[in-house]
Amino acid sequence: MPSSTSPDVFVRWFRDSSPYIHAHRGKTFVVSFGGEAVADSGFPNAIHDFAMLNGLGVRLVLVHGIRPQIDARLRFRGVEANYHQGLRITDKTALECVKEAAGTVRVEIEALLSQGLANSPMAGVRIRVASGNFVAAKPVGVRDGVDFQNTGEVRRIDVDGIRGALDRGDIVLLSAIGYSPTGEVFNLNAEQVATSAAIALRADKLLLLTEQDCISSSDGKLIRQLTTGEAEELLKDESALANKEVIPHLKAAVRACREGVQRAHLLDRHIDGGVLLELFTRDGIGTLISRTPFETMRPAKVQDVAGVLDLIAPLEQAGVLVPRSRERLETDIHDFVVIERDGLIIGCAALHVFREERMGELACLALHDDYRGEKRGERLLEYLEAKARTLHLNRLFALTTQTAHWFRERGFEPANTADLPEARRASYSLQRASKVLIKPLELSRS
Repeated sequence: MPSSTSPDVFVRWFRDSSPYIHAHRGKTFVVSFGGEAVADSGFPNAIHDFAMLNGLGVRLVLVHGIRPQIDARLRFRGVEANYHQGLRITDKTALECVKEAAGTVRVEIEALLSQGLANSPMAGVRIRVASGNFVAAKPVGVRDGVDFQNTGEVRRIDVDGIRGALDRGDIVLLSAIGYSPTGEVFNLNAEQVATSAAIALRADKLLLLTEQDCISSSDGKLIRQLTTGEAEELLKDESALANKEVIPHLKAAVRACREGVQRAHLLDRHIDGGVLLELFTRDGIGTLISRTPFETMRPAKVQDVAGVLDLIAPLEQAGVLVPRSRERLETDIHDFVVIERDGLIIGCAALHVFREERMGELACLALHDDYRGEKRGERLLEYLEAKARTLHLNRLFALTTQTAHWFRERGFEPANTADLPEARRASYSLQRASKVLIKPLELSRS
């Protein structure tokens, strides 16, 4: 543990990561990285992280690129690299360089995964690496009158062979080359190999380690999460992305999720420990693509009781909220709406209905400390206001000791306890002396 890290911080981080350690065990992850990453001086750290994932029970498939290594060999031979439509034209000389680069890089990665010195991060670790002819390929052929020769496309992934190796606890290593039934060798795109493998294996995650972050042109900020639909809309206007280099990665992620991969992650490979930060922290450090939203607001279920109790406990201890027993919360849980983020309840609020007076109480509005802002409180309020209108309530009220200004800014006006429904007046706590605020509602026309 670094001397700058206090024991409390380390223990909290370790505890916070434990749900992910359990969740990822036995899952299949495919990780793609370019030849640039392999050539980087920090690549051994990435290998240590991959070894850690293997040790934690993750079924890991690594797919490496070799483009810069091929180009370096071509330059050494005095041959210019030849591309068309972003694809390398792999002639006989280029193919020789492809074979050399693939073999060298594969051996280098296997060597790093074989470390076990006492003073290394992989001390005592014994990892087996499985590599071979897991990828069948076919030629790209002729496009726009250009013969791509030995440049190919993925034809088939040997799913049974890869799964057999993963079942043995091996890390599977795939190069950006493929083989045909006629014995030919084809130069492939590493990301296509990774995407095809993830789809064929029905992988739980596809991690694409990129040279650039997925940055929005509008505000210059990292795009944290996208559904496949949102990503497709974003790709229709490529000017919306500050770094055009991520476009192929984003397309690959969308394709993977559309064809069965649960989640795809775009990660800047320059961030030391980026894979661990993405997988073992709730918000991660990259861009998440999934078919369904990563964060959702929905009606609460009985299964959410424990999460809501954990969320409101600090506010109850601080006197902001009235303490609620588990029994009471179980009884009232269907009055609640929650915001769930990757399995964690980060927000909640309740609407208690007083039908005779056609009033509703907005109660127990709470947000996790780490997720305040981004208008989550407003979203909870809007959701329950809409629900109140569909129930034909004409007023919404709140009792608060510390957040009256928040409600005032959102249309609530000061009122008296006499304005409360009779049943709520009877349970009003004089000791808490909560302020009463009421907001009139326009009824829904539905």
